[in-house]
Formats: sequence, C-alpha cells, structure tokens
Amino acid sequence: MGASFRSLLLVLAITSVGIQADGAAAADTLDLATVAAKAEEAALAGHNAWMLVCCALVLFMTAPGLAMFYGGLVRRKNVLGVLMQCLFLMGMMTVLWALYGYSLAFGGDGPYLGNCDYLFMEGVQRTWDEATGAAIEPMAGGIPRYTHMLFQGMFFIITPALICGAFAERMKFSAMVVFSAAWGTLVYCPLCHWVWGGGILAFGSEHAWMGGALDFAGGTVVHISSGVSALICALMIGKRGGMGHSDMRPHNLTYTTLGAAMLWVGWFGFNAGSELLSDHLTSSAFAVTHFSAAAGLLGWSFYEWIKDGKPSVLGAASGAVAGLVCITPAAGFVNPMHALLMGAFAGIVCAIACGTIKNRFGYDDSLDAFGVHGVGGTLGAVLTGVFATRACWDIAEGEPLGIIEKGSVMPGQLLAIAVTWIFSIVATFVILKVIDAIIGLRVGENDEVRGLDLSEHGEEGYIFT
Repeated sequence: MGASFRSLLLVLAITSVGIQADGAAAADTLDLATVAAKAEEAALAGHNAWMLVCCALVLFMTAPGLAMFYGGLVRRKNVLGVLMQCLFLMGMMTVLWALYGYSLAFGGDGPYLGNCDYLFMEGVQRTWDEATGAAIEPMAGGIPRYTHMLFQGMFFIITPALICGAFAERMKFSAMVVFSAAWGTLVYCPLCHWVWGGGILAFGSEHAWMGGALDFAGGTVVHISSGVSALICALMIGKRGGMGHSDMRPHNLTYTTLGAAMLWVGWFGFNAGSELLSDHLTSSAFAVTHFSAAAGLLGWSFYEWIKDGKPSVLGAASGAVAGLVCITPAAGFVNPMHALLMGAFAGIVCAIACGTIKNRFGYDDSLDAFGVHGVGGTLGAVLTGVFATRACWDIAEGEPLGIIEKGSVMPGQLLAIAVTWIFSIVATFVILKVIDAIIGLRVGENDEVRGLDLSEHGEEGYIFT
C-alpha cells in the first residue's frame, strides 16, 4: 500500500513538472512570436520611413531642383515658362499615374505592358475586410504598395520634365501638355514595364531578350529615353529664332548653380531609394552616387580648363549632373572607385557632346537635355556592363556580372540601349507629328520674340520699377 502511494505521488509530481514545462514552453513560444512581430513592424517602419523621404527627395528634384537648373539657363523672358512646365507636370503626371500609369508600368508580369491590376489605385489603396474586421494593406516586397507607387510616380514626373530642356523657349504650352501626357503613356510606361515590371528588358525575367539589362535606377527608363526623345524634339521643332546671331546666354547662372546642387541632393533619393529598402546596398548606392557626381564635376571642369583656359560655373554644374546621370543605371552594381571613373568619363564625354558635337551638327538642344541625359545615360548603361560586380548585388546568384569579373551582361546592356534608342525615336517622332498636325508645336514668331512668359502665361518673371 505504501509503495503504491509513493508511486502515485511520483506520477503526480512528474505530471505537474510536465505541465509546467509545457506552459513555460508555450509562454516562450508566445514571447518569441511577439518579439518577431515587433521586429518585423520595426523593420517595416524603418524601410517605409526611408522610402517616404526618398519620395520627397525625388519630387524635390523636379521643383525646385530642375526648375531652377533649367530656369536659370533660359533668357529672362522665358523663365516663368520653364518653371510652369515643371510645376504643371508635377500635377498632371501625378494624376495620370494614379489613374492608369502605375498599372500600365507595374501591373502583372506580361512581356510588353502592364495590365489593369492597379487601375484607379485598385490593389494599391487599403481596403476593409469584413471577415477579419481589419484593414488590408497591399504590400510591394518590404514596403507598402502605396509607398512603391509614390516613389515610382516621382520618376514619372521628372522624366518628361527633362525633355522640356530641348524645346525650351519655343514650344506652345498646350503642345507641351499634350506631348508630355502622350509620351508618358506611350513611351515611359512601356519602358518602365520592360525594365522594372518583368518585361523584355528586365534582368533575369522569363521574357527577357538576351537575359535582360542591369538598370538600377533608370539609365534606360529615364535618361536614355528622355535624352533621345529630347533630340528628336529639338530636330523637329527647329532652332530658336535668332540662333547664331542673337544673345542666347543664360539669364541667371545663380539659379542654375543652386538648381544643380538641389539635383545632387535629390539624386540620393533617386538612386539609393531604388533599392526600395534601407540596407547595405542602399549605403553602397548612396556612396557611388556622390562619388560619381563629384568626379563628373571635376571631369567637365578640367576639360574646360585645358580647352578654354578657365573652368566655368555652368560647366561645373553640368558636370555634376552628368556624373549623376551616368551612375544611375549602375548605382546598385558598382564599387566607389569605379564610380569615380564613371563620373570622370561622363564629365568629359558630355562636355564634348554639349560643345563640339552639338556645334558640328548644328541642332538646337536648348538646355542640353540630349548631351547630358541621352549621352550620359547611354555611357552609364555601357559602363555598367563593364564595372558591375556581384560583390555589390549578387543578382545572378553567384554568376559574374561585368567585364571586370569576366561576366556576360554586356550583350543585354547593348541590346537594351538599342531598343530604348529606337523605340524612343520612333514613338516621339509619331507623337510630335500628330500633335503638330492637330494643334501645332511652336508658338508664333512674334510670341517667341516677346517671350513665353507673356505670350503663354501673361506674366513676367521680373518686374523692375
């Protein structure tokens, strides 16, 4: 009897210990789950905060950055016209992006164009789930889809604004509005989908031609497309009246210099933000962006110093922008020392394009949109194929990338460049032809002489009394 009682006590003791152990294990599991959830929330908050800052930085690039950069380069009678173009595009392109642009660029995973997944912000905005009694937040990777939509929308704003530099001082405002809307829809959205939406130029996509291309932040999508389209605009609309014998000097290089500095700051959001997270690659993209801008400034300045005997402020500002353009496709793929080389090359090559080449062929690319963005973007896409390394981003799962590490991405880079050039040329030509036939592209001769500030907007940038 005593032995049985002792056995019963032992069983009860063991059972009690087991229950306590199970309870402790359950509590530990609960605590770990809570900690993991809190950590995930903190990571989301950090990534999202950084990306919202990047959204603001990229918008800052259009105005005041690009607005001041371009505004200072035109004559006094056209400064408001340039500022209005940038400001108006901030409004119009945002509305188009919300209605259908984001869906055409990022909806679905087809080879050529997005679908209607995000039409009118469907699948982007938060919705209420009656079953769970909670809101549903659509996500795009590690950030809310809202944030991804906003960030990419800022690119949609600035890209047609860059083209405005080619036809400054002579295109009708109405023609600019129609052209920008059509170009954004028919050129930008397909290109964006091809490169970043899993289309025919997306690196590693099942639809990719020749394996696709490396384009971290818009070498093809933004700079080559806008620069090449700018050249077509300049050729089709013709030279400014008085070109070659009238005074065409920039009216306020102070604006231009400050605008360039603002672009430099905003470009950190443009390039480093394209990681879409805040991590080690973000730091790398931030660093190479800064290094390339610095080297571009020096490259252009020393080129002028040797060629003309003195470096100009305009050259220094333009060189910084050229370095920023060149590093854009490579920002997530190259190391800092190679970024210095890329920036220096861009400063020299773009200086030659904006001076010697433009003068030789005689086209009036008013503010050198092609010379900086078209040429600089093309150079950057090529050099990405040279200097890209898996040490920065192992995007090919251990396979080498650029020529420096005996990789094989260069054919894809060259194909993407060719496709972007051809598509941009043909589409821009057709759009301009249609607009010219319907409403005309260019202001009248008298209006051009008076200046677009008065003739198109009825206002003056400067009133001296």
